[in-house]
Amino acid sequence: MGFVGRFFVTAQLAFALAAWADTPIENKGKPMTVPFECTLDDSQGAGLSCSEEEPCPVFLELSGVDAVGNRIFIGGNIHTADATLYSILLTTSDAGQTWSEANPRLRFAGLDQIQFIDFETGWVSGANLYNAPRDPFFLITTDGGKTWRERHVFEDGRAGVIEKFRFESRANGTMLVVARYENRHELYETATGGESWNLVRESRDPIAFPKAAAEGNPGWRLRANGGSRAYDLERSLGDRWVKVASFLVNIGHCKQ
Repeated sequence: MGFVGRFFVTAQLAFALAAWADTPIENKGKPMTVPFECTLDDSQGAGLSCSEEEPCPVFLELSGVDAVGNRIFIGGNIHTADATLYSILLTTSDAGQTWSEANPRLRFAGLDQIQFIDFETGWVSGANLYNAPRDPFFLITTDGGKTWRERHVFEDGRAGVIEKFRFESRANGTMLVVARYENRHELYETATGGESWNLVRESRDPIAFPKAAAEGNPGWRLRANGGSRAYDLERSLGDRWVKVASFLVNIGHCKQ
């Protein structure tokens, strides 16, 4: 499965993950529900104490968005109040009318920031969120998001998450890794498109990210909508924001 600490996935669970990835979600103007069914493997693997009488609510959390051409990508995770269950990477190629999953869900992982440098090359940052955040990684595409591959920042297990990253070209980028409970901040650079990283600076104090002003796509944003209990995807049109799609936060329950 990739990073150190990723848990074994049964054949039944692998089949469910593939089915979810292939299930299209149609936008009919109301908040959409991402398909999810909590398995016994999910509950036991995450150490959940759920029952028929007291089920554990499962939530969708969306945190990163970017667009390339007519394709939009949204990253995040699926979690309970106590544990992260899966990463999720949603995509659409028809202006938000139909959504699917661009990459299989990664168990106990979450995705965060997304950046495309051109129509083909893009990165999504992520980490293993089982207990303490650790083993930061990137999903990398070179075909416009049709396929993705995992590339881990460190060869062995390490605490920390990718707090910020930014690429100036297909090859050159900057990344800030933070392990908050260890009070460690590390700034890295790459000249290989994220294949390998060189440590530039480390500190116990926060490090200013040199590319912060260029971070993010100003034309898109995700906004938590308390009224509908959903995440709204909005696009900037001149001086106003227009909702393109909406995804419900509560997507199911875990129970045994």
